[in-house]
Amino acid sequence: MAEERKELIKLESGEAEQPFRWSAGVYGSKFLTELRDNKRFVGVRCPQCGKVYVPPRNVCGPCFVELTELVPVSDEGVIVTFTVVSFGFVDPSTGKQKPVPYGYAVIKLDGADTYILHYLDETDPQKIRVGARVKAVFEEERHGSMLDVRHFTLLDR
Repeated sequence: MAEERKELIKLESGEAEQPFRWSAGVYGSKFLTELRDNKRFVGVRCPQCGKVYVPPRNVCGPCFVELTELVPVSDEGVIVTFTVVSFGFVDPSTGKQKPVPYGYAVIKLDGADTYILHYLDETDPQKIRVGARVKAVFEEERHGSMLDVRHFTLLDR
């Protein structure tokens, strides 16, 4: 029996604009509003296991129970892992060329049991380490997105 060849389908958006609107939901909206209005991170705590999710979600993964208790968490935390990006690309969140190099990290905020991903203000991989303490630096003008946090800065340089 002859081997069947599968054709790969290629899709292109061309020059078409595809505007859309979406809802961040109740907890996502509260999370983004707190960033925008108060420069503060919030999470949601599981009533069964006590795990704190940042950003908040509706259901605890391990316990399968509804989450309703919003709790503040710190704007400081530790780097879980990181990279320094050295190739340019168009940033999908801004539509502009992202200047390189830039640091990017998985961060566990104090008081949270989950991680967020965000930019670092350091680009020298010799100065960044797993376990390093970081603090959020907020934009002066905020709009209700994760980009309201300009970057995280290393506290123990």
